[in-house]
Amino acid sequence: MQIFSFSPFGYEGTLVSVEVDLRRGIPAVDVVGLADGAVKESRERMRAAIRNSGFEFPLERVLISLSPADLKKEGAGFDLALALAVLNASAGDSSLFEDEPILVLGELELSGAIRPVRAVHAAATTAFQAGIKKCIVPSQNILEAREVSGMEAFGADSLHDAFCALSNPELFTGSQNTEDSWIPSGSERIFDVLFPPETPGLSFSDIRHQERLVRALQIAAAGAHNVLAFGPPGCGKTLALQRFGELLPLLSVEEAQSVTRIWSLAGLLSHGEPLLRIPPFRQPHQTASIEGICGGGTNCRPGEISLSHNGVLFLDEAAEFKTSVLQMLRVPLESASITLSRAGRTTTYPARFQLLLATNPCPCGNYGVAGKICLCSARSVEHYWRKFSGPLLDRVDIRVSVPTIASETVDSQKEPVSTRTLREGVARAVSIQRERQQKRNAELSVPEIAEFCPLSENDRAFLDSVAFREDLSLRAVSGIVKTARTIADIEGTQEISRNHIEEAVSFRANVGPLSVFACA
Repeated sequence: MQIFSFSPFGYEGTLVSVEVDLRRGIPAVDVVGLADGAVKESRERMRAAIRNSGFEFPLERVLISLSPADLKKEGAGFDLALALAVLNASAGDSSLFEDEPILVLGELELSGAIRPVRAVHAAATTAFQAGIKKCIVPSQNILEAREVSGMEAFGADSLHDAFCALSNPELFTGSQNTEDSWIPSGSERIFDVLFPPETPGLSFSDIRHQERLVRALQIAAAGAHNVLAFGPPGCGKTLALQRFGELLPLLSVEEAQSVTRIWSLAGLLSHGEPLLRIPPFRQPHQTASIEGICGGGTNCRPGEISLSHNGVLFLDEAAEFKTSVLQMLRVPLESASITLSRAGRTTTYPARFQLLLATNPCPCGNYGVAGKICLCSARSVEHYWRKFSGPLLDRVDIRVSVPTIASETVDSQKEPVSTRTLREGVARAVSIQRERQQKRNAELSVPEIAEFCPLSENDRAFLDSVAFREDLSLRAVSGIVKTARTIADIEGTQEISRNHIEEAVSFRANVGPLSVFACA
């Protein structure tokens, strides 16, 4: 029997073959194959766990080889694989183990009990792709392993359980993923699109007197467009953007698999939720480093843009982030992936995320606000907005100015839009896009825009005049067309009309100190 474990590195990771040789000599355990301190310390944990589980530890000299030999192995997840490999070698010809490869993961306690480990979902996926169809994992991680279609898994609580499972193939069970896998309780279906249950305290009914901002968020959710909201402190932009996740439909099983793999590698996957169907919503702090946002470290751990894959990355007070962090977002926004290189190794994470930016008009927040005095110099305001470079803003299809609410309108009786009503428009648009092009409007390429977003000659002439007047780039014009396509989809209209284009243009205005003052 061939025993494999898993070494997490980047998005791919590597299967590690565990081999054991018993030879004459002074009793000792040698581990070769670039094992780090945690793996080498497993020798003592393994010895104690084997004896405390009722087995005899071999009296020969034990050599354990971890291959590929030039790959550094880290972590305590190799403990169980090493212990079973030693028991398999000591059994010799009397071994009852099946002659087929198996994936083994788990950290051992001295008593023989097994602790949960991270990256189980990623390990099971990699193993199945390599032809390994059985795995033994900690019982707390069993649901992660079973969510890999075709993989048969056994959840072990102790070394003794794992040992017995190897000679009892009927203990290994699997499950087949369906479109109904792990749908949160209370989810609702609108226009054949599933939405998670509404989160208490995050209803759009709490957003009053910001109809334009709410409309912008509905369009963004319907077409996966990036958003920039700017306005003075206390105007409600953060309050609204934090509720954006309530407008997003559940992920499909295919989309959820890649998200689950990333969260599994990061060690953030909950044992009770082995498949992430709710889109991630990440909100890093302004002090986040480039490594924290894009990923890195010795094992190329995923960063915030990968953890928000198929979800949302929300940068509140975006101008307070380091300029290098903001500029780093440009390539992932375009390519929907990020490539990291560390110590001669390279990995590529998927990073298809929706970017939400919220910022003040100036460092003090009062620039252009009626009745307030801005204490910032012209140079500081210009420097504040220069953090948002042209190439970055060019990738933001929707920009919305959020004004301060006048005190006399606070107590008005105008009824706010409910989350359910907003979801209906989003569901209608998402359903149309899935049937028409199998992707969101913001992801359309230039040839696909020509195919799915046709304009009449008059509308094209109008858009060309706007582009000339506003000095818009070709990417900006494409963004306006895609936004107009989304607005039409929300209404359930097949043709893009002048009204749709005009509304899309109104959300694409150039931003900066002058535009902030004009919109205040």
